[in-house]
Formats: sequence, C-alpha cells, structure tokens
Amino acid sequence: MFAYLIGRVAGVTEDNLVLEVGQIGFNVKIPASLPALLPPPGEEVKIYTYTCVREDAFLLYGFLSQDELDMFRLLITVSGIGPKGGLAILSVMSADDVRLAVLTQDAKAIARAPGVGPKTAQRVILDLKDKVSMEETFVSKESEAYAAGTGLSDAKREAAEALTALGYSSSEAARAVRKVENADEMDVEELLKAALKHLF
Repeated sequence: MFAYLIGRVAGVTEDNLVLEVGQIGFNVKIPASLPALLPPPGEEVKIYTYTCVREDAFLLYGFLSQDELDMFRLLITVSGIGPKGGLAILSVMSADDVRLAVLTQDAKAIARAPGVGPKTAQRVILDLKDKVSMEETFVSKESEAYAAGTGLSDAKREAAEALTALGYSSSEAARAVRKVENADEMDVEELLKAALKHLF
C-alpha cells in the first residue's frame, strides 16, 4: 500500500519507530539494527515500507533503503520465514550480508538471527540461491542510504566503512560510531579508535 513514508522521528524503541507524517503518527516495525542509524528525534527521514494486513492487525515494516526492503520481501517468500523472521534476520545482517551468506552457503551466519534455527537457515539458502547474485553484493546501496537519510557525517561514514572492512557487520559498525561522544570534533582515525572501544 505505502511504498515509503517521509516524516519526523517522533519516538524509537528497539523494534518500533513512531514516524510523524502530516500530524499522524505511524507505528513502523523495524530491525533491531535500525535505531542506531536513525537521525535524532524531530529530524526527517525516509522509510521504505512493507504493509502486512492480517485479520487481527494492520502492520507496517520499515527500512532505510530500498535494498533492505527488497531483501525483506525475498526473505518472507521462504517457507517458515514470516515478517517476524525476516525482520530478525535483517536485525543482525545487512542485505549484502544475507546475499553473501546465501551465495557462500553460510547457514551459521543466518542462524544467528533470533528464532531462526539451522534448518530454517538452510531453507533460506536453498530458496534464495537462484534469486540473488554476486553482482548485487557489495554495491554499497546501504551506505548510500545511510549518507542520505541518517545524518552520518563523512567522517562517521568513513569510520563505519573501515569497521566493516575489519569484519564487523554494518549494523555493529554504525552502532559503535553512534556511541562515540564528541564524534563531530574527531577526524576519521580518532573516530575509528574510539568506535573500536565500543566493540570490545
């Protein structure tokens, strides 16, 4: 129903965003990795949405990039992975991480998601192996979304990219950078050192 919503951040919890659009507050279910990437309350953000209509509920699921939303749509086509499971996977992995795990048959990486066991992870790989390609991986769509919509400065973004190059997930990297105090006064090297302290 809704392709995306643009509005002000009115409230955030670990799994829910209240987005104020035209004096209406929308509850949007989000991955656990997303709160650390959102701009401060009161600032505007664009959220790509998936609408789920059930007999007992009308739910919106939201992501910072079209790439994440597209991956969510793929994940929920897998038998045994509903919207809750898709959100759980994207809470611990980026869309690129999921594609790489599928292409390398890394079921353990997928099974790190809460509520996703080894058998379900194997099913994800089996069902999606013909739907993802290496060309789509590492295209940095996620980085573009962070730069456009989350208020990350160039130094913060470079520090986050350096952390992902060291093996941390994009969500871990962004969360660590966000935790650094006085980050705007640091250069990339200083910011990277400070962010690393939050990962140990």
